[in-house]
Amino acid sequence: MAFLLSPQKDRPMSRTKFLLDESEIPTHWYNVVADMPNPPAPPLGPDGKPIGPEALTAIFPMSLIEQEMSAQRWIEIPEKVREIYQLWRPSPLFRAHRLEAALGTPAKIYYKYEGVSPAGSHKPNTAIAQAYYNKEAGIKRIATETGAGQWGCSMALAGQMFGLEVQVYMVKVSYGQKPYRRSMMQTWGAKVFASPSMETNSGRAALAQDPDNQGSLGLAISEAVEDAASRSDTNYALGSVLNHVLLHQTVIGLEAKKQFEKAGDYPDMIFAPCGGGSNFGGAAFPFFADKAAGKNVRLVAVEPTSCPTLTRGHYAYDFGDTAKLTPMMLMYTLGHDFMPPGIHAGGLRYHGDSALVSQLYHEKLIEAVAVPQLATFQAGVTFARSEGIIPAPESNHAIAACIDEALRCKESGEAKTLFFNLSGHGHFDMGAYDSYFSGKLEDYAYPEEAIEAALERLPKVGG
Repeated sequence: MAFLLSPQKDRPMSRTKFLLDESEIPTHWYNVVADMPNPPAPPLGPDGKPIGPEALTAIFPMSLIEQEMSAQRWIEIPEKVREIYQLWRPSPLFRAHRLEAALGTPAKIYYKYEGVSPAGSHKPNTAIAQAYYNKEAGIKRIATETGAGQWGCSMALAGQMFGLEVQVYMVKVSYGQKPYRRSMMQTWGAKVFASPSMETNSGRAALAQDPDNQGSLGLAISEAVEDAASRSDTNYALGSVLNHVLLHQTVIGLEAKKQFEKAGDYPDMIFAPCGGGSNFGGAAFPFFADKAAGKNVRLVAVEPTSCPTLTRGHYAYDFGDTAKLTPMMLMYTLGHDFMPPGIHAGGLRYHGDSALVSQLYHEKLIEAVAVPQLATFQAGVTFARSEGIIPAPESNHAIAACIDEALRCKESGEAKTLFFNLSGHGHFDMGAYDSYFSGKLEDYAYPEEAIEAALERLPKVGG
């Protein structure tokens, strides 16, 4: 993959920005379940039988449990949540004229920039909502996990907004790679521990087995769930995967649809990074409503080749965490005890995927591609030198896939309209860029035998 920039003088001076005003912040979230051709498969308990709402009340408020299980198309956004959204929403949509010219493509490229939030990513869209509902339920404290730190920062921010204590279990490899995200969490009042930690039984067991364990999102989830379940004043908050999380993120795609109307355009293809699914679901699900109504739009989830959940995983019931504390969900998985390599796109190092995203992929209603690490950084640098924004490593995955398609348009002469979600900035990821420029980054395709071994340990139920 080679991206060659044309000389500076050949490129446009600017990009086109499409803005909405605060009155155009969505009043409702969109629930994709209402437009899915088949109802979602139910989560299962330890006995392999479907669970009801009562099974989740130990760690979630009932309002979020109702959203998790809802098939209602539109769910109202509380006014207090919309008021806080106004700190950064609506986020801008840009037409990337300079990137188009740099690539020499006839394609039109648009991106929505979620890095304008206080935490620098799309994650506060659901963190604010989850904090609100927990506060309304009388909860005093939130336990959560984070990979690259974007979610931990967002939950720490939301905790400050609603007066909640926040304890974050941060995947150890990212805890070391991204110290300034840890500092951001602490600035907003959160306590942060490297996971696996000595704070929980799950963490202590993992360290006893491997003192050098670099952690995973699945393991950090185990620690946070155990923490929440052990205290009556504490609930758990998850930054991706679950239905209600993807629901809250649909403000991204809903705004984008209004902005495309102002642009007088509509995307042929939509690209978004996919680890657990909140980024992809937030950008793509509102457009899936159009697809379900007959519109021809392709929705592409982009994941790393080192953690290829959709593209090389197995569609089966599995636990959402390493210690098997969560219910089992029907999803694409690499196995709940899968330990991905320490790539810099820490937010994408998850063994499973959203059940909703997984089902849509299984039914061939959406697409997925995997991109190697070096190509994503090459794409991010090309984008930064064209558009000025330094993207987060996670966002670079969508950029790489979008650029690939733009170059295919260059070869074919087809003038497609391409749209990707620029989910966050990379200002606290410059160590990763340093490694890229110094030649220290490597591509890593996870060995098939390791994937097969992890899949052999899947629970023998359902699916």
